[in-house]
Amino acid sequence: MVIGVGPDLVPARAAIGLAERRSRTFAAVGIHPHDAVTWSEDAHAELHRLATRPSVVAVGEIGLDYHYDHSPRGVQRAVFARLIALARAIDKPLVVHTRDAAQDTLAVLEGEGARDVGGVIHCFSEDQSFAERALSLGFYLSFSGIVTFKKTVAIQDVAAWAPLDRILVETDSPYLAPVPHRGGPCEPAFVVHTARRVAELRGMALVELTAATTRNAERIFRRSFAPTSATPS
Repeated sequence: MVIGVGPDLVPARAAIGLAERRSRTFAAVGIHPHDAVTWSEDAHAELHRLATRPSVVAVGEIGLDYHYDHSPRGVQRAVFARLIALARAIDKPLVVHTRDAAQDTLAVLEGEGARDVGGVIHCFSEDQSFAERALSLGFYLSFSGIVTFKKTVAIQDVAAWAPLDRILVETDSPYLAPVPHRGGPCEPAFVVHTARRVAELRGMALVELTAATTRNAERIFRRSFAPTSATPS
């Protein structure tokens, strides 16, 4: 799944193009909270058009980022609300970015009816109380390489506790490379290290964990990720 966000819609179009050229590859498009100040009615209308493409399975990543504050917080919240409404209008799930904005993120999701479409809490880095409220809204918790870091005990606790049918693994490539690649650029192949750590935390076999996360991804994104005969092993 390729996330198409940036200071304009060029990355969104690129993500769609890649998804349309490659089997078992899908796109999400949105306006990242860093870029909320770039939102306009024209951009929103174009994003709406792009998001209806068959290769696009989600709206995102969207949300709130109070760590960097690249866009004013009020603007972030307003754009987040508009993009939730867009997702509801086209009936596609959300991919949500939240950093240092846990309570406001939940408040906007609850207030704007995100429960109607559900989605994914991208790169989960919150605690169990946040996870419980997100799960109650129909969201899935997606774990990145952060879960492999030694000091992320609270995140590891959630990975061990969360319902098996509501968790995913991801790369956030090119960021957050998992151990043993921490500190370097991340790539999709490294997701196996994240999956292995989540399996260890849950006391289950890697193959069982990955089968479950694949089923979960198929459910939330409403697509099949089954291998084809043309896919190399």
